[in-house]
Amino acid sequence: MPTPRLGGVHFVFAQDHCGALLSTLVLYTIFRPVYLLFTDKWKINKILTTIGIILVSLLMIVFPFLALSMMVINKISSFQQDPEAIKTIIKGIEDYIGSTFNIPHSLDLVIGKLDDFAANLFPAVIGGAADIFIGVLIMYFLLYFMFTQHQSFEKGLLKYAPFKEPDAIKFATELRDTTYSNVLGQGFIAIVQGSLVSVGFIIFGIPDAVFWGVISTFLSFLPVVGAPFVFIPAALIQLSHGNETAGWGLLLWGFILIINIDNVIRLIIAKQVANMHPIITVIGVVIGIPVFGILGLVFGPLLLSYFILTFKIYERSYHAAQKEEAAKQALEERL
Repeated sequence: MPTPRLGGVHFVFAQDHCGALLSTLVLYTIFRPVYLLFTDKWKINKILTTIGIILVSLLMIVFPFLALSMMVINKISSFQQDPEAIKTIIKGIEDYIGSTFNIPHSLDLVIGKLDDFAANLFPAVIGGAADIFIGVLIMYFLLYFMFTQHQSFEKGLLKYAPFKEPDAIKFATELRDTTYSNVLGQGFIAIVQGSLVSVGFIIFGIPDAVFWGVISTFLSFLPVVGAPFVFIPAALIQLSHGNETAGWGLLLWGFILIINIDNVIRLIIAKQVANMHPIITVIGVVIGIPVFGILGLVFGPLLLSYFILTFKIYERSYHAAQKEEAAKQALEERL
């Protein structure tokens, strides 16, 4: 039968390019208000508006993200070429922790976990430019037609959504808020924390401030524990070298400013859009990184939030149907 076979082909294609498909959905959600502003209010041609959105997203999101990822990969490659330097640094930290806090061999397990984490974090970039190019091409090909035919696209979503139209509209609204919270809100938090890490490194004279700020930006998608993965080891390295001012200063900078700025910004975001629970973020990252690589920092929590949101909508629809059925039965009994 051709239909199941064709469906299987579509499933395999979607499985191989699920990152590109999800990226398209995220970009459409983010730039939809901009598109409507230009086309509906300012009456600008929809094709020109779509091309403008594609160019802006390339310049603001895709190119910087790829450039930063390549910078991180190059740094990791340099670390791999000089493993003795890394071992020396780790030995110094371990000796300092062991002598100060009486915890010998405290880093053995941590280093093994970090190796696995780094190996899973950047496979998409290491894997080659061809896969990245194909993914970006698919993403913008779909995004072009989603915008230029947005009315028929959204009508189709409402038509084939597994909910009644009011529930489908609620789902779309909550999906938009979830996307804004995770992508824009969490992205802003990550940039702020990464910038503060770089500033702290510069203030206390620690080298490679920009690089470690970029690493902190990526890791800050993990709430609370992200940035400390960078500034705590850096501070311990300084302390192990006898630089007490830089070591304790960076620890105070991190725990007083960097971590607390996370809580302040999250509180502001929670008042504006839906705030994602930290547990969802952590579980989503753990699930997303093996599937999407570095994009799993964003897409893992997002997909998990979408799943929970879908479950909630189904639950609302089920309870509403039960109430409606009970009302009909009560009315029939009266008649």
